[in-house]
Amino acid sequence: MITGLSHVSIVVPSLDAAAKRLAEVYGLQIGEISVNEQQGVRMAYVDLGNAKIELMEPSREDSPVAKFLVRNPRGGIHHFCVGVDSVDAARTELSGKGAQVLGDGNPQYNVHGERIAFVHPKDFLGALVEFEEHK
Repeated sequence: MITGLSHVSIVVPSLDAAAKRLAEVYGLQIGEISVNEQQGVRMAYVDLGNAKIELMEPSREDSPVAKFLVRNPRGGIHHFCVGVDSVDAARTELSGKGAQVLGDGNPQYNVHGERIAFVHPKDFLGALVEFEEHK
């Protein structure tokens, strides 16, 4: 079901400040900033070759990322993402095994238009996990 690690997502209070820090200290460059209206985030990726770091900043007050920053004002790791062949198949298999797949059942998409779903942290060793469908 899982095909590999896609990215680790870090919530930041400011994409600009995060980009500056990553460049100055680590020599890393962020890619183009985009907005995912459905998820309520502004985001950019740092490509590491075999995986990515996804930086997320809230684009609206009611987004889950904004709520994360209320609890963690300096930001931090929000979730990690793994690739799957089919989000629907993963959802069905995991739900059948008692795992809680978050959401209302309506399809969710990332900024690239790929299907995504999240598994509740209680069902993956305390970590929020995103499944990303790769065709």
